[in-house]
Amino acid sequence: MLALPKPEVIITHESDLDGLISGLLLKRLARHLFAADVPMEAYHNHNWRQRSLREKSAWVCDMTFEERLDRPEWVVIDHHATEAAAKNAIFIHDLAKSAGLLSYELCQPHGLGSPQLDRLIHLSNVSDLFLEDDPDFEIASDYANLVKSYQFWNLCELIDGELERLLDHPLLEVMAVKRRVEDPLGYEWSQKNVTELSPTVGFVDTVVGNINLIVHQLLERKATNYPVLVTLFRKANGLIIVSLRSRNGEAIKIAERLQGGGHANAAGATLPRSVQQIPDAVRYLKQVLNPPPPPKDAPLNSLESLLDGIELAKK
Repeated sequence: MLALPKPEVIITHESDLDGLISGLLLKRLARHLFAADVPMEAYHNHNWRQRSLREKSAWVCDMTFEERLDRPEWVVIDHHATEAAAKNAIFIHDLAKSAGLLSYELCQPHGLGSPQLDRLIHLSNVSDLFLEDDPDFEIASDYANLVKSYQFWNLCELIDGELERLLDHPLLEVMAVKRRVEDPLGYEWSQKNVTELSPTVGFVDTVVGNINLIVHQLLERKATNYPVLVTLFRKANGLIIVSLRSRNGEAIKIAERLQGGGHANAAGATLPRSVQQIPDAVRYLKQVLNPPPPPKDAPLNSLESLLDGIELAKK
């Protein structure tokens, strides 16, 4: 059984169900191991990378492992691809398992498993890894859409931090109706409203429906000419969240250009705070993804200045 240090804080991903489940599971594990109610914080990728690491000990889940997290008494539980190697931190990593499943596997040896959690973790794993051939994929997508529709902290408060209360939650009826009624309407409308951001990236405007499933269908049916499709979401605080999807690993490359991260075919980023409206975000993305070519016969120092300007525009 793995010996874990007592954390000062538990940090998780704010964007999805996997972050919610893994964070709450780790809170439960910390309460069991140390009889302490460890605070939980949730971040989008961009804000997380700007946060200082002031704690001596922390548990981090569903966030890509990076060199700055390689600290003694830090534990990182994640499933995103990374090139960083752990020398000091405890790094629990598996590309084929969601962060929620990895966290649950830490809980089970301590008697913290249950049939209800078994089912919930399975559904979350199917939705987060987008296992579309699984027979539970449709209902799993409804569970994932709960966080997209009602937001991380709202949902956490609604269930009072008790994950079992998510299972068969009445709000799932809303998700099922939205899927049956809104998704076909949303797909038909969005198919006609794709804007070019670059020769390889298209912005999918949306009005109704499960955005992830609509974009997935657009890619699967090759309904557009763009290998990477982008959707935009404006949070209540004005931040614009970029979601990127692809079929052949191109999404993560675009996300990294936007200072974001994620999986090969499902990634995301947060735009600078100066970009607070969707039309402004579209213009910003066009600018960043289509840097101007250097002038002909430009000296090397001019080219370097141009590249510096592009990097500045990304920040």
